[in-house]
Amino acid sequence: MKIDVGYHPGVIARCIDMHAAYYARETGFGAAFERTVASGLAEFFGRIDRPANEFWRATHEGQVIGTVAVDGEDLGPCVAHLRWFIVGDGLRGGGVGRKLLSEALSFCDRRTFRETQLWTFRGLDAARRLYEANGFALAEERVGDQWGKDVMEQRFVRPLPQR
Repeated sequence: MKIDVGYHPGVIARCIDMHAAYYARETGFGAAFERTVASGLAEFFGRIDRPANEFWRATHEGQVIGTVAVDGEDLGPCVAHLRWFIVGDGLRGGGVGRKLLSEALSFCDRRTFRETQLWTFRGLDAARRLYEANGFALAEERVGDQWGKDVMEQRFVRPLPQR
């Protein structure tokens, strides 16, 4: 496995594909979810060249097997937003996600964001354990329907570690 940073041809489509396939199967999300992921990624990659934003992809034998991004602009000054974190089918639990998350959080710490936030929803227990093991704590829960059906959305926050 190799971790690369930044844009690479096809990575946007692959990120969308991994999200759409996983969430359709696991939660029943459909076109509304895929459309939201696609439009958010398109907007983000329009400003990927700014220093507060970054994107990582894990590859194996030339294939993208995982992604994560840090959006350092959409939540306000000095707040990082962890986004589009996913590992491909059949590869979860093998360390790909841990490595991607580590790269993203190291970036956040070097940029000295006062906190890193992420949104997820109840029921993604393996992801929650990974977030909590890396210093995130549940800060908010609310019912949301932005994905095409009601889910209990959860916001996790990780403060900048003390040096």
